[in-house]
Amino acid sequence: MAGQIQDEDEAITGINVTPLVDITLVLLIIFMVTATYIVKQTIEVELPRAAHGGETVKKTFALVVTKEGKAFLNGAPTDDAGLVTAVQEARGRGEEVQAIVAADKNATHGTVTHLLDVLKGAGVVRFAIQIEAEPAPAR
Repeated sequence: MAGQIQDEDEAITGINVTPLVDITLVLLIIFMVTATYIVKQTIEVELPRAAHGGETVKKTFALVVTKEGKAFLNGAPTDDAGLVTAVQEARGRGEEVQAIVAADKNATHGTVTHLLDVLKGAGVVRFAIQIEAEPAPAR
């Protein structure tokens, strides 16, 4: 029984799915490995749509704070009055003003908070804190 010889004229009645399973598993592994490179480091949301939203002109200010507490607006040294003047000029042209604040990690919390307060007082309602992402820990 175990060593029976099959007749050559018989039809194949079974389907061997082992090669199909092997290929499927290899493709699954490839997709799992490449998916880690595709993932973004953001939160995905589905934004609402509006027919009459209109296009707004945005002005983005780059504000940099050094560890000594010196502020630079778009690469030029500035103080509180210069920051307020720049925001008011941009708002006077009808631009929506937003700011990206990059502060040295050794800058004081009070300095950064003060500059954010000056921005808010000048009418900037959108701002972001620039960070440097740390590499993902190895697993």
